[in-house]
This record gives sequence, C-alpha cells and structure tokens, in this order.
Amino acid sequence: MESVYTQGIWLAETLQQRTKSLENIWIVITHMGDPKAAFLLVFPFTYFISRRVGVAVLWVAAISEWLNLVFKWMLFGERPFWWIGESRLFVSAQPKLHQFPSTCETGPGSPSGHAMVTAAVWWVVVSSLRSFLYSRTRSLLISAAPCLLYGLVLVAVGLSRIFILAHFPHQVVAGCITGFILGIVLSRRVPEGRPLQFFFSLSLGLLLSALVLHVGLQQLGINLSWSIVLAKKWCSHPEWVRLDTAPFSSLTRDCGALLGLGLAQYWKPGGWPLPWAPRALCLAISSMGLQHLNGLPLPGEPQGLFYGSFFIKFVLVPLIVMVLVPGSVHFFTRKKKKD
Repeated sequence: MESVYTQGIWLAETLQQRTKSLENIWIVITHMGDPKAAFLLVFPFTYFISRRVGVAVLWVAAISEWLNLVFKWMLFGERPFWWIGESRLFVSAQPKLHQFPSTCETGPGSPSGHAMVTAAVWWVVVSSLRSFLYSRTRSLLISAAPCLLYGLVLVAVGLSRIFILAHFPHQVVAGCITGFILGIVLSRRVPEGRPLQFFFSLSLGLLLSALVLHVGLQQLGINLSWSIVLAKKWCSHPEWVRLDTAPFSSLTRDCGALLGLGLAQYWKPGGWPLPWAPRALCLAISSMGLQHLNGLPLPGEPQGLFYGSFFIKFVLVPLIVMVLVPGSVHFFTRKKKKD
C-alpha cells in the first residue's frame, strides 16, 4: 500500500498546483458532497418535488453513512494529511501541499464517506429523473442524460476530496463503487409507510450494533481512536479538528434521522396535500429552518451531551421538513381560502 499512498500524495500535489485558481470551487464542492448535505439540502429539495424520492434520499443517506462508518472501522484507511508525516518518506522531498478547514476529519479514510454517500443518494435522484424523462419522452438517449450528470458529480466530489488532502484516490473510487451499489439496492427497499416501531427498532439496532462492534474491536486490542490522535497531531490548525467529524457524530446523525423519519410518518402518514406554489414556499422555509438548526451551537463537553444534542438535532430534521413546515403552510393557506 505504500506505493499506492505515495502516488496518491503526488497526485494531490499536482491537483493542488494545477487547479489552485479553483480552490474556492473545490471547497464548495466538498461541502456539497458532505453526507450532512444529503440530510439538510438534498432531502428537503427532493421531498417537496416527490414525497417518495425524498423519503428514499433520507433512508439511503442514513443507511449508507452508517455502513461507511462500519467499513472505516474495519479497513483502517489512512488520510493523506497525516500519512505524509507518519510515513517519514518525504523528508528529503517534501511535497508542496496545503491543508484546509475541511481537511482535518478525524475518522479513518477508507472508503470515502463523501463519495460513498453522494454516490448512493444521487443514484436515487438520478434514477428517479431518468424514469420521469423516459415516461415523458420515451427516448433512451434523453433519459440517459442524468447518468452523465451523475458521473460528473462523483468525479467533482472525488477530486475535491483529493485536493483538500482528506482522501487518497483509491479511497474515493472505493466509496463511489460501494455507494453506487448501495444506491441501487437500498432504493428498492424504501420504508415508506412503515410503523413507528420499525424505525424505533432500526434506529436503536443500528446504534447498539455499532457500539457492540466498537467495544468488540477494542476488546481485541484494536484502538479505534487512533485516527483521532493522528488528526489532532498532524492538522496544521488545531481548531480545524471538529467533534462533528468524529465517527460517533455520523452514527448519531443516522440514528436520529431514521427515528425522525418514523415519527414524521407516524404523525402525518400521507403527508400534506399541497399544490406546487405552497410546496415551493415549504422548501424555502424548510431550508432556512434547517440552516438555523444546523448553525445552533452544541456543547463540546462532556462528549455524551454533545452526541445526545447532535442526535436530537437530526431527529428534528424530518419533522421540520415533513410535518411542521408543510402543516403550517397547509393550515394558513386553507384558512386564507376559507376567508
């Protein structure tokens, strides 16, 4: 693997040097490829276009990110920003590389979570768009056009992760392939209309199984905090190491979102019957609400309080999008019609 890592470092250096003028674009792309964006951006956007697609996006995002965490714990992938220093192979020829605020993630690097979740979630979007275009045009060529967009999105996200030194190229490729497969499989099993008990059991089961795996690996003498130690050691700016990039943050996000999805479908199983104009209003209000929710400061210590708050935050995400905002818009628009 040493030669693979080394080639990845030189590729990252070449990418940084030749696309330096695109630095801000790469940063935006890597934020758009963040698994968190699937919950806060892609989910509300798709939900107010198609309820089933929106539910599928949230479902696929949560399960694929949870699986990504499990894979990372099992595969122990390095990250470029710390491997450069740990390998001690670049003492005589130090690569000219720069770190960024998004570089210093604390989890293991393989496979790339950004690439894996993006590939899974955007497959749901693209496959739905393909079906819509084919039903309207009956043209295989036109309906295949979204696949080109899909490929461009994955390439852009992958290159952005390499550019900021968060991943090696092979980790990005592994994430894309795994996410693509998961997108196909999970999108066929969307739990729309399932009872609340299903989501409660699923959320609790994913949480407990991850904790059992964590404890089991530690009992075998495997220190799963090794990546956090290296991230803190080699990050050029200590403030760039954030708790919300830790493995347990993604775990609590996934379990919280699934529980929230169950609660939302329990309180309003069929959704709110809204025409297109109110839906656009719902999307705007939901986006603003989720932005404020995401910006709420969380306590850093103790960590248990942080993870508990993080869990509650993502329980609220489906409730805001599926119940609170459309319910309020439905109430006021119906009242206005009666008046």
